[in-house]
Amino acid sequence: MARENFDISKLTQHADNFSLKTLLSYVWQLSVPSILAQISSIVMQYIDAAMVGHIGANAAAAIGLVSPSMWLFGGICYSFSIGFTVQVAQAIGAGERNRAKQLLCESIVVCVAIASIVAAISCAISGRLPAWLGAEQAIHCDASIYFFVFQLTLPIFQIVYLFSGMLQASGDMKTPGILNALMCALDVVFNYVFIVVLKCGVAGAAYGSACAAIVTAALIAYATLACSPYFSIRERNGDVVQHSYSWKMNKDDFQRAVKIALPIAGERAAMSGAMVATTGLIAPLGAVPLAANSFAVTAESLCYMPGYGIEEAAMTLVGQSVGAKRRDLAKRFAWLTVASGMVIMAVAGLVMYAACPVVFAFLTDDVEVQSLATSVLRLELVAEPFFAASIVASGALRGAGETLIPSIINFGSIWGVRIVLAVVLVPHFGLHGAWIAMCAELCFRGILFLICLCAFSRMKI
Repeated sequence: MARENFDISKLTQHADNFSLKTLLSYVWQLSVPSILAQISSIVMQYIDAAMVGHIGANAAAAIGLVSPSMWLFGGICYSFSIGFTVQVAQAIGAGERNRAKQLLCESIVVCVAIASIVAAISCAISGRLPAWLGAEQAIHCDASIYFFVFQLTLPIFQIVYLFSGMLQASGDMKTPGILNALMCALDVVFNYVFIVVLKCGVAGAAYGSACAAIVTAALIAYATLACSPYFSIRERNGDVVQHSYSWKMNKDDFQRAVKIALPIAGERAAMSGAMVATTGLIAPLGAVPLAANSFAVTAESLCYMPGYGIEEAAMTLVGQSVGAKRRDLAKRFAWLTVASGMVIMAVAGLVMYAACPVVFAFLTDDVEVQSLATSVLRLELVAEPFFAASIVASGALRGAGETLIPSIINFGSIWGVRIVLAVVLVPHFGLHGAWIAMCAELCFRGILFLICLCAFSRMKI
C-alpha cells in the first residue's frame, strides 16, 4: 500500500497483522526520501568544503575549529523540536489531528524563543571562542566571523528543523527531504556567489548558508501551514478551518516536551562538548592536522548520514505505532530500522575506505592534508555498523518517548571512553590517536545500544 503519508491509525483499520515484506516496504517508504536528502546534504557540504579548502589550509582549519561549537548550540535547539515532534507522531498515530495542530502552534512559540536566546549567547562569545579553543592567532578572525554569522541565523535554521520534524512525524518524508536537498543546493549557489564571485573568503560560506536557510524556511513553512493535510490552516476545498487553534501554551504538553527534550539537549551538549574538547586537543597540533580532521569528519559524514535518515524514519514508525497502541509493531519497526541502518552504513564504510584518497584530492590541494586525512579516516571506518546501531536505535527509543536512557549511554560513552582515550593517545600519536579513540568508542556505544534495544523488546511500552 503506497502512501505519501504513513499513518498507522489508518493502516491498522485495514489489517491487524503485517508481513515482513510489508513492514520493510514501510521502512523504506519513509527512509529513502530522508536518506536521499541527507546524502544530497553531504554532497553539497563536500562542494562547500572544496570551495573553502582551495582557499588554503588556514581557511579550512577556521571552519573546522568552530564547527563542533556550532553543533553544540544547534543540537540544543534541535532537541526541543524533538520534544514536540515525538508528541505529534504519537498524536497522529492515535488519530488526534486537532491535538497535533495545537502541538505545532505551541512548538513554534517555544522553539523559536529558545533558538533566539541561544543565538544571542553564541554571538556574544564569538569573538573569544577561537582563543578559548587554543587555536593559532592566524585563524582567529575568520573563525569568529564564520561562527557569528552562522549563529545569528539559528532561529531560521530552527524553523527548518521544526517544520521538517513535524512533516516527518505526520509520515510525510518526501516534502522535507526535497526541501532540505534544495537548501543544500541553494547553499552551494550562494557560497559560489559569496566565496568565488564576491571574494568574501571564509565568511562567504556563512553568508551562503544563511541565505539558503532563509529561502528554505519560507518554503517549508508554506508547505506545512498551507499544504499539509495534518497541519494546514485550510481545508482541502480551500475554506478556512473554523476551529481556532490557540497559541497559548498547554502546561502538560510543555512539560512532556521538556521531559523529552532535556535528556536530548544534555546528550547533544555532552557530545558536541566532547567534540569541542577533542578539537581543543587537536588545535595545538597545527593547521594541517586541524584541517585534516575537518576534512575527515566531512568525508565520514557521507557514511553516517544515511543512518540519520533511517533514524528519522524509526522515530516516526515507532512513535505512531506507540500512539496507536500497537506495541508489537513498534518493536518490529525498531529492529528492522536498526538492521537496515547497520547494513547500509557497513557498505558505505567499505566504499569510503577505497574512495577516500580521491575524495580528499577533491576537497583540498594540500597533499599533506590529503595524506593525513586518508590515514585517520581509514582507522575509524570499521566502526560504521556499530555507529549505525547507536544512531537508529536511539531514534527508535525516542519514538517510544524514551530519551533518558539513550542520552545516558551517549554521554557516558563519549566522555568515559572517547575523551579519556583521546587525552591518553593524542600526545603520543597526534591526530591518529584522536581517531583511534573515536573508533573504539563508536564500537562500544553501538554494542550498548543493541543491548538496550534487546531490553526494550522485552518491555511493555
